[in-house]
Amino acid sequence: MGMASEDDVSEFLRQNRETAVWVESLRGECESDKLWRHRREFVLRNMRDFRVDEQRPPPPESNDLGLDRLLAYSMVWANHVFTGCRYPPPVMDRVLKMAENIKVTDAPVHTTRDELVSKKG
Repeated sequence: MGMASEDDVSEFLRQNRETAVWVESLRGECESDKLWRHRREFVLRNMRDFRVDEQRPPPPESNDLGLDRLLAYSMVWANHVFTGCRYPPPVMDRVLKMAENIKVTDAPVHTTRDELVSKKG
């Protein structure tokens, strides 16, 4: 799915009601609207690469390995962007590539532990 913006996501979800209902079922209880909006876009943009069918996605409780992997990557990416978590380089490379077309204009700025340590020196 070649989405260019949040408007494209909204339009896609309007046209694909089943997918819209399905993707909402993936939202975490504690996710803010902002975090969920971006993580939802991450999931939708990458569904095809994980063999998750855009027209008939699997139910969240199904044992779908592709979906499980996609959701794990979406959480890694969201944790990195919104809370500053770091992961091993191969994982970071993968999620940043998966998210390269997602525009997050209002993400918090995080100071890494390494930056804090270097400021003390």
